[in-house]
Amino acid sequence: MSPVRVRQQLCAEEINRAIRAFLSERRGRALTAAERREYEQLRAEWVVARRGRRWGRC
Repeated sequence: MSPVRVRQQLCAEEINRAIRAFLSERRGRALTAAERREYEQLRAEWVVARRGRRWGRC
């Protein structure tokens, strides 16, 4: 069985910073399939955090 990565529950502001850093590191090139999946996961976590109003509670 493959290991499951569990990300600590972060507020939307922290996730937003992580997304910006992630994309900044890859500026000027297309994302690989694995990177695209990771980006989509970060984005989904951000949406959940925003709905839970965890913005600014970092």
